[in-house]
Amino acid sequence: MRSFDLEFSKELAARGLIAITYPEEFGGAGRSNVERLAVTEELLRAGAPVAAHWIGDRQIGPAILRHGSRELQEEIVPRIASGEAVFCLGMSEPEAGSDLASVRTSAEPVDGGWRINGHKIWTTQAHRATHAYLLARTGRGGRKHDGLTEFVVDMHADGVSVTPIVDLAGEHHFNEVRFENVLVPAHRVIGEVGAGWRQVVEQLSFERGGAERVLSSYPVLVELLTETARQGDDRELYALLGSLVARLAVLRRLCFEVAGAMDAGQAPVQQAAALKYLGNAFEHDVVEALRRTGLTREAGPDSVFGEALLASPAFSLRGGAAEVLLSLIARQEARS
Repeated sequence: MRSFDLEFSKELAARGLIAITYPEEFGGAGRSNVERLAVTEELLRAGAPVAAHWIGDRQIGPAILRHGSRELQEEIVPRIASGEAVFCLGMSEPEAGSDLASVRTSAEPVDGGWRINGHKIWTTQAHRATHAYLLARTGRGGRKHDGLTEFVVDMHADGVSVTPIVDLAGEHHFNEVRFENVLVPAHRVIGEVGAGWRQVVEQLSFERGGAERVLSSYPVLVELLTETARQGDDRELYALLGSLVARLAVLRRLCFEVAGAMDAGQAPVQQAAALKYLGNAFEHDVVEALRRTGLTREAGPDSVFGEALLASPAFSLRGGAAEVLLSLIARQEARS
């Protein structure tokens, strides 16, 4: 998912493998989330370069279909389905950590739309995106969760600037994005003005509940299986591998249940948070298990282990830190 290949995404779109769950009138296939899960698993197992379409297909399209106006649906959803629209997520802000409700980016009403001012950070692929999903504050209420609104912003609009954040490996995935008096048309609001918090929590269940929370380290697991079979006599390694394979089976079942809930019209916030939390631990444990073999002794940054190790810090951050996920699970349990 760190690999960006727009032509690959457009080829997937031409074969009907993007927007699988979208209505046919918007360029989709009208199929189920369970069927999308099957395609997603195969792409991840193959290590396919899916970053160009991933965010738009996974969560922005469904959010617009659920809450957007007909005008916004007709403008944006077919472009996601064709692989033409590339989205980044304007959620995280400096000094806010994982607390999305601390958004300070503001949106003020003006003639014909909104004026956006603010600063987002850790915005993946913003330097390649055509559009941004943006969470901004449109009002002040008694709680910081009130007065938030979701927007679709053109990344080429006047006042949008992108600054790269280069990681320790010298790679450029993340960015800072600033919005200075950016004008956004009125129809680019997703859903209700001020109802953004409820909608973003629902949308995050799309992000947290997918197979990418389980299979990002799948190439490492394949290497581990191969090396364990080659060594043959390490009983502890066999036991560890058996535990990982069993956990993977359970996590895949959870992915299936989340997809089924979405097909039933639900927003499976608790199930998705549980999957993300357990998937984080699993993916880290897969990488650590490979340390027990001889494959890591001279592993370079371009090896399977090296790539996984460089990517692993993000496992527990993207989509919400562990504390945030546990809080979501606890609040849901308290209500039930």
